[in-house]
Amino acid sequence: MTKEEIIEAIEKMTVLELADLVKALEDKFGVTAAVPVAAVAGGAAGGAAPAEEKTEFDVVLTGFDPKKKISVIKVVREVMQLGLKESKEFVESSEKEPKPVKEGLPKKDAEELKKKLEEAGGKVELK
Repeated sequence: MTKEEIIEAIEKMTVLELADLVKALEDKFGVTAAVPVAAVAGGAAGGAAPAEEKTEFDVVLTGFDPKKKISVIKVVREVMQLGLKESKEFVESSEKEPKPVKEGLPKKDAEELKKKLEEAGGKVELK
């Protein structure tokens, strides 16, 4: 079987089939697809290497001002492209269990979204 044939077969697989394939390959060859923790920790253990600056941020809604709830719902609805009911449930549940509005945003975009949500009355954290 050529590389092209293998790639062609993989292209036709579903996500679940691909996950099973990865697991089977890991088991068969005794390897893992995850980044080794020792390699990441090894660079920091030297002490000379400066800490890497975080480049991706999650914008997490931790609560809201009850007087401005509707404004927060509108922003969440716009940003997450949810329906009105889903946006309302998302905002209301954020006080009990903080939830990410957007994940993996560049710092500038995350700060803009945080500002937009805070102006609407939301309580936001960047993680």
